[in-house]
Amino acid sequence: MNQSALRSLPSVERVVTSDVLADVIAAYDRDWVVDLTRNALAETRRSILAGGEPQSPDQIAGSVRQAIDDLVTPSPRPLINATGVVIHTNLGRAPLSKAAMAAADAVARGYSDLEIDLSTGRRGSRQAHLQSLLCQITGAEAALAVNNNASALLLGLSALAAGREVIVARGEAVEIGGGFRIPDVLRQSGCRLVDVGTTNRTYARDYADAVTDDTAAFLKAHASNFRVEGFTAAVDERELVALGKSAGIPVLHDVGSGALLPTEKYGLAHEPTPQEAIAAGIGLVFFSGDKLLGGPQAGIVVGNRDLVSRLERHPLARAVRIDKMSLASLTATLTHYLSGNAESQVPVWQMIAAHPDAVRARAQLWKDALTASVGYETAVVPARSAVGGGSLPGETLPSWALSISPNGSGASPESLLAALRDQPTPVIARIEDDTVRLDPRTVLPEQDAALQQALSAALAP
Repeated sequence: MNQSALRSLPSVERVVTSDVLADVIAAYDRDWVVDLTRNALAETRRSILAGGEPQSPDQIAGSVRQAIDDLVTPSPRPLINATGVVIHTNLGRAPLSKAAMAAADAVARGYSDLEIDLSTGRRGSRQAHLQSLLCQITGAEAALAVNNNASALLLGLSALAAGREVIVARGEAVEIGGGFRIPDVLRQSGCRLVDVGTTNRTYARDYADAVTDDTAAFLKAHASNFRVEGFTAAVDERELVALGKSAGIPVLHDVGSGALLPTEKYGLAHEPTPQEAIAAGIGLVFFSGDKLLGGPQAGIVVGNRDLVSRLERHPLARAVRIDKMSLASLTATLTHYLSGNAESQVPVWQMIAAHPDAVRARAQLWKDALTASVGYETAVVPARSAVGGGSLPGETLPSWALSISPNGSGASPESLLAALRDQPTPVIARIEDDTVRLDPRTVLPEQDAALQQALSAALAP
């Protein structure tokens, strides 16, 4: 059977010239299609030898076409986040404002004054305008942006403390996701970690007792994705700054999420802000651009002018520098804060500020737009939206969600989630109490029509 099936395999030419691939051959390089066809035939041959069924020329051509479609489909693909998690790491974190998107698009379309001073015609700094914005917003003397916050911290430690000791509270020597561990970053930067205190309680005297002639810095790291409650104690920023000044040791603080607005205004716990850290006298403050700041992926450093200058001069600064499109969109995002309209223009803050009644009204509109689907039950139910993205661990916002129960449809919540992900515009939802939940808080208003189409298709008999 195997030998007969192997002999029946079509030639490469027969597959390539099949009607299934006619438009593909016209659109793409023929040699590339031939290579993919050879791969498909080799895979079919292996399948037959393993006991699989032979395939027709059109079936093999179909697998080639699918391979081509997979390769040429733009990636990452846009999708709809209906999970209710505002800053969803797996879904690209913060969506950009219209102004930020326009700024990135403008510099992507042609040349720009990225590193030229138009007033003199000489080479300029890509950081100049951004630095002015960051200093104005945070109150810092100087600023620097790189490609993400992990590299910002790596650069800071490498420039200021390579070969020397950095003192960290034991409860702050944490892993904050993706295998990013503070002790590993310290080692990679050439520093020696000195952890002090205990997991739940650290005092100023613990830092003071650990200081030696080889101490280069005190480091505070915000526990962005967990919290310890109960019998705890931590050293206040100002107290640590005072200790650092008396010992001639700079204090570095990774505040994580880049919250430039007061989170308590929205019924959430207080999130440390760069402005507060600068006001407390912290030497260097590190934070992300794509979390609560609501911009593109970036790592931002603000603080003392002399310390920032040391980072700028370090060889690693060029390796981790920010690209022109991220720079443009970050600048536009920061302008919203300077203009006082971040809450109305930055999507992350639009979502956080959305009133539960407005969220409920949208969920009801989605429900009303659904035609009767056999076996499915829909309802608008209370929900909780998470901020997510390593920000405000455990904090949620009151919300509402469209609940879909597949009782009697023959489907399962998991199969409905899969059907939603399989739509032309994929929809990511969640399962709760054996029902599928879609939270409007994290769905952009302009995505409502696409979401309703996806729902109708996924629920169709």
